[in-house]
Amino acid sequence: MAPMSIPRCWEYGWRLVAGVVVGGLGLLGSDVPKDDLFSGRAGVPAAAIEARSEAGGVGGSGYRFTLTNGIARVPVVVVAGTPYQMGWHLGRLTQAEMQRFIPAALEGFQRKLELTEAVLDQVWATTAAYTDDRFEQQLVGLAEGAGLPVRTLQHVHCLPLLMPYSCSSIAAWGSATEDGHLYQTRNLDWTLEAGAHEFPVLAVHFPTTGHAHVLPTFAGVIGANCGLSAAGLALSEMGDSPAREMPYVLHAPHFTTWFRTVLYDADSLAEALDIFRRQPATKRYHYVFGDGRAEKRAVKILAHSPEAPPRDLRIWRDNDPEDELAPRVLAGVVYQDEGRGAFPTLEREHGKLNADKLIALACQIPIKGGNVLNAVFDATALRLWVSYAGGRAGGLSAAFRVPGLCGLERQAGVLA
Repeated sequence: MAPMSIPRCWEYGWRLVAGVVVGGLGLLGSDVPKDDLFSGRAGVPAAAIEARSEAGGVGGSGYRFTLTNGIARVPVVVVAGTPYQMGWHLGRLTQAEMQRFIPAALEGFQRKLELTEAVLDQVWATTAAYTDDRFEQQLVGLAEGAGLPVRTLQHVHCLPLLMPYSCSSIAAWGSATEDGHLYQTRNLDWTLEAGAHEFPVLAVHFPTTGHAHVLPTFAGVIGANCGLSAAGLALSEMGDSPAREMPYVLHAPHFTTWFRTVLYDADSLAEALDIFRRQPATKRYHYVFGDGRAEKRAVKILAHSPEAPPRDLRIWRDNDPEDELAPRVLAGVVYQDEGRGAFPTLEREHGKLNADKLIALACQIPIKGGNVLNAVFDATALRLWVSYAGGRAGGLSAAFRVPGLCGLERQAGVLA
């Protein structure tokens, strides 16, 4: 796949360079044994840093290399094994970044939200009762690999339950796109004060059991703010809860934890929705779930737990006259942009939408001054484009491929 020509994207003073990150993320089907991904026989860059277990150690495998474009440098970390093993290797391979970012971010949020450690202990103890055990096991491995207290990482991962934020997402497929593929965007609009964008990580997981999946995330953060699985499931989220409704319900898992469950387990949109319906609700959200392979469609979900049924849960398909944004709806499209102007482009480019156009639209609609991360998924071809807010780490614009089930291959060229 040749590098694509994508214009520079400027978002309210923050330099966001949109580029191809995962081209042809072929995590299904294989002509190469899975072990080759971790043995260096499948195109692993020579400069890759490996994390190997010592004799009698934790097992599993992992390696890391850096994608660059100009001043932008973003680590790609590939891990395999059980949840604990994947966490340990991810921790070892991002140890320096985690030790700089996690304690400082936690201290800042504690001060801003006026939270004591005892309160955070109680929050984690409550939500952990509803959280996928695989997530908790990976968190323990992550802490031990990085040399940080597991309590610190527990506190960081329960913070999103306590905070309001807002984002946006679009899915387009079938008759709406030029090739029929399902494309899905995700804008993470959050606080830039946390500095998460200065510690970007693309975490590629090959679990012993369950689907391989990739997370555009940050050092030390294993919750999925979005993600793409080998089954072609793409997940996006938008937070709707205002600060005035705090404190939020804690007897529930945060969406970033059960998103991981979906990425591990769901073979189709129907299965993703079934996993979603089994989760206790915590606060107000919109979600977009896209299935680029089995059902080749997407849905938009309104999940506003404070409301009384049936207003607490609504699921809209494309071109739905009952959609909250009707009549500004289209065949092969679902979206939630909070009125930021996506529809004119979606209508004008209907039938011609592709990665370039959705990348440009994803750069157009985020919240002014608070856009931390943008991602665009091709859930049919299993590709990913991503950008991070500018800062010391800069944006990202580089490419690699995962041919078949295994092997990472750097692509030549710089995307601008």
